[in-house]
Amino acid sequence: MTPGNRDRPTLRRHQRLLKTAEFRTVYAGRARAGDGRLVAYARPNGLDVTRLGLSVGKRCGGAVQRNRIKRLLREAFRQTRAAFPSGYDIVLVPVAKAYTFAEVDASIRALVPEAIRRAERRRRDAAGKATNG
Repeated sequence: MTPGNRDRPTLRRHQRLLKTAEFRTVYAGRARAGDGRLVAYARPNGLDVTRLGLSVGKRCGGAVQRNRIKRLLREAFRQTRAAFPSGYDIVLVPVAKAYTFAEVDASIRALVPEAIRRAERRRRDAAGKATNG
């Protein structure tokens, strides 16, 4: 790795969801938002960092197409992550096969805050039931 690559803004290993159990935990939270092109799931993680997970299935095309979609999703998220609060695990699941960067960027900007809002509502509701029940 050259010194110039270390300064490049990327998603580091600690900023990504890598294990199946981490993905299942986010899915189990059932806080999601979708727009027909992309579905975003969110769940508080108790950390100081927002982590990203991608789930791009074979229905999105072959390996080349899926990797292109993942690159687009990662870059759009990387550029917008400062606008989102810290402390969440986000999983993005594409539904369509073809994307442009502008479409992905617009979807992420709209869906991630909505999924986070729904995750917070679920957390508050669960806390309310625990104190009342």
